[in-house]
Amino acid sequence: MRALITGAGRGIGLATAQAFCAAGWEVISLDKQFSAIVAGERLEFDLRRTADIPALVDSLAPINTLVNNAAVLYCDPFDAIPDDHQREILAVNLEAPAALISALAPQMKTRRSGRIVNVASVSAYTGHPDLWYGITKAGILNLTKSWARELGPHGVLVNAVAPGPTLTAMYDQLPQSRKDGVMRSVYSGRACMPEEVAAAILWLGSGCPQYVNGTTVDVNDGSYPR
Repeated sequence: MRALITGAGRGIGLATAQAFCAAGWEVISLDKQFSAIVAGERLEFDLRRTADIPALVDSLAPINTLVNNAAVLYCDPFDAIPDDHQREILAVNLEAPAALISALAPQMKTRRSGRIVNVASVSAYTGHPDLWYGITKAGILNLTKSWARELGPHGVLVNAVAPGPTLTAMYDQLPQSRKDGVMRSVYSGRACMPEEVAAAILWLGSGCPQYVNGTTVDVNDGSYPR
């Protein structure tokens, strides 16, 4: 069994690659660059190159599970978001996952098996200070439901996870005031570990019942953006 995991160079993606490897899977860890030792095969690819994704998929061995984890966030002022930041967030967070699913769907339909797990965020559920990040994460939830409807009759599961505050480089860049705000609603009073999100992704990507399809598993301990 083979998994393709994007954004696997660090954070949730790295923890997910390690979890799949520990479960005996072959893993292709994809990221724009790697600064740490990663699990499985390492593949450097810039997901902003969405037009090149079909050729990338064609170059790989068959994929049983796709994990769309890679994402970009900038803490720009709400009314002063640079065009290049908006473009990058849309490409990496939403267009690339959509392109990867489109490219992998035919082989999964032919085999009548396969799993896709999209990493969304609690940001999808409320207004969010990082406008385009929130928009793309809400889009990921609709992408998940739309592809689940399309692929479900062919035996393919498409689900999502929505993490809350998780100890990653993305979380580290947030202003302390935002960290404090979200922590006030977390039941346990602590941030999530990447390995906790990875465990949910592994379950959806390998072991959850076939009837779990088109859903989102919240891994947020009660937290929602304020």
